[in-house]
Amino acid sequence: MTITDGIMLAATLIIWSLLIVNILLVIAGYIYYLRTDPVDPPALDEELAPFVSIMVPAHNEGIVIVRTVEALLNFNYPKDRYEVIVINDNSSDNSAELLAKLGNEFPNRNFHVINTDNITGGKGKSNALNIGFKQAKGSVIAIYDADNTPEPNALRYLVGELEENQEYGAVIGKFRTRNKNTNLLTKFINVETLAFQWMAQAGRFQLFKLCTIPGTNFIVRREIIEAIGGWDEKALAEDTEISFRIYMMGYKIKFQPKAVTWEQEPQTLSVWFRQRTRWVKGNIYVIVKNARLLFEPKARRIRFDILYFLSIYFLLMTSLVLSDIFLVLSVSGYANTSLEGFSNALWGLAVLLFIFSTYLSISTEKGEMTLQNIGVIALMYVTYSQMWLAVAAYGMFMYIKENVFHKQTQTKWYKTERFK
Repeated sequence: MTITDGIMLAATLIIWSLLIVNILLVIAGYIYYLRTDPVDPPALDEELAPFVSIMVPAHNEGIVIVRTVEALLNFNYPKDRYEVIVINDNSSDNSAELLAKLGNEFPNRNFHVINTDNITGGKGKSNALNIGFKQAKGSVIAIYDADNTPEPNALRYLVGELEENQEYGAVIGKFRTRNKNTNLLTKFINVETLAFQWMAQAGRFQLFKLCTIPGTNFIVRREIIEAIGGWDEKALAEDTEISFRIYMMGYKIKFQPKAVTWEQEPQTLSVWFRQRTRWVKGNIYVIVKNARLLFEPKARRIRFDILYFLSIYFLLMTSLVLSDIFLVLSVSGYANTSLEGFSNALWGLAVLLFIFSTYLSISTEKGEMTLQNIGVIALMYVTYSQMWLAVAAYGMFMYIKENVFHKQTQTKWYKTERFK
């Protein structure tokens, strides 16, 4: 066996191992969805319902902030048992004026706006959340991004789960793509969100009682935030980072798929690339920070997640890059391998399994089982998946540049552009 054959075989084994893990998560997630009771949101005593502080970190969100606040103020939850706190963080657009107008429209509601400047704020989402938390009164803290339109029952579902089981330190809902029909990119993102975020969350919870907090549409007990000293302001992926800390405190995190919010996703490649690069850098930071926990007995609950993220961002990315490089070299005649026929057969099978598992994932959502989506999924394999690989590789490069060679820039808002 040549060196080329050895590298190709190792890359193929790694890719297929993670593909099988993903298929197992899809099957487990599908079972979890089938077992999720389609019941109405739980009844809550108007006087005994926990007081919830909903925090919305916002930086130059004038395009979307009004719609978000209106949705939050119209939750099907006792009106005097929750407050909405918008941290308008060093915005230079018309956010302050729009929020002031909303305050006048809802004078009798628990609606508060914290306006910061470049001295008190402007240092990123985690810093904004820490500012808001100082003024929050609730025993339960809820977080929503500024582009979200949660369904009326979302908060009631989340709180109901938290109240039912004291083992849960946090409860997460899911987000859906509000602008999924805008173009091909948003259709890709819609499928990606359903198949590779929420089905994976459902599968991990079904198998390991394990899931990761997303950046929005979740609640967490106040005492947990106090115990961990707030959000890590160095973490771009503050959601993943805080998830690990919750598990290390002995709590669990519950996934409640009936708690839904709709959010605006990137509509252009440049915006998508910047957003996903930030996610990659943030997740790598969390992985590196917590890799040592693999060897700590009390961290056994989160070992799967650490290994999973390590495999995705290091083993899988490296294997896919090598596979693509050798494919190009083979086609151009610069490299030969005796595994070419074997690799082609596995590649064809991988495509079929990708389409099947992804389509099975989206079948849990009403209106997604369409012939058009089969075509979208097939096209994703040869386009969107390669785009993700480019993002992952670039994100890794930027992380190394900023942290290993100390080229890190000052903590700041990484703004995802909004669209009307």
